[in-house]
Amino acid sequence: MDPYSAEGELINIHNHFHQGQYQEVVDFDTSSLSADNALPARVIQLRARIALGQAEDVIADVQGESEPALQAVGALAEQALGKSDSAVKTIEKLVESASEDAIVQVVGGTVLQAAGKSEEALSLLSKHSGNLEAVALIVQIHLQQNRTDLAIKEVAAARRWGQDSLLVNLAESWVGLRLGGDKYQQAFYVFEELAQAPATSSVRSLVSQAVAELHLGRTEEAQSALDQALKKEPGFADAIANYLILNVITGKDPKELTQSLAQTDAQHPFLVDLAEKSELFDKAATKYKAKAAAA
Repeated sequence: MDPYSAEGELINIHNHFHQGQYQEVVDFDTSSLSADNALPARVIQLRARIALGQAEDVIADVQGESEPALQAVGALAEQALGKSDSAVKTIEKLVESASEDAIVQVVGGTVLQAAGKSEEALSLLSKHSGNLEAVALIVQIHLQQNRTDLAIKEVAAARRWGQDSLLVNLAESWVGLRLGGDKYQQAFYVFEELAQAPATSSVRSLVSQAVAELHLGRTEEAQSALDQALKKEPGFADAIANYLILNVITGKDPKELTQSLAQTDAQHPFLVDLAEKSELFDKAATKYKAKAAAA
């Protein structure tokens, strides 16, 4: 039996992880799991601890382990601490020796993509055999590459065999937010159901709901979802970033939230992109100034 299927014994811890309920993952009782599922469950819990900011503890936990899956998790923890070069080297070695390992594929793909090595990540992930987490990561990479066409194909293929699994629904919703139109509403239904049900709600699902609300032009509802997210976790960078965007849309001064985001996560993708765009604008403005002066 597939341990991640509706009847499998890893389905609940797996769903907690992908719903962003990381503390629930860490607290999950794994004592009754079969021996075959002990390692996958440990890996999910270690990844959740990394997401909760416990990367140093995870590195100490897996130090000296020979299991490729645990070495991959160690690389993920290193990357979380800013040691990207070391993390990539570890994953590249694992690709040579254990590229058929499902955990190496997903965790390694995550590390490679975060390091800007999209093609290497896709090459590793393409080796998967019916792994929905690999599919979800492939979809995310294609969307970041602005290859929505490839993301659509990946989701359509997964829907045929993954059916109504959480990861298929999430991946389809990510694509829907890129496609727009009535797909916004469909994505909203998925995120809103996760965000508002006590058993599945998390700061991440609330932010996802808020993003869908923004696309639908429902700024008050978006603000409500973001307020809920920041109440759960006041320093959650993605919530602050989207609140900043909401303020811009509604004509409010974003300065305070921009400063707050910089203090929380100076390298947040929004701030990095904003800095790059500002630099490009300044260069373009300088050219126009030079032309105006010459005239």
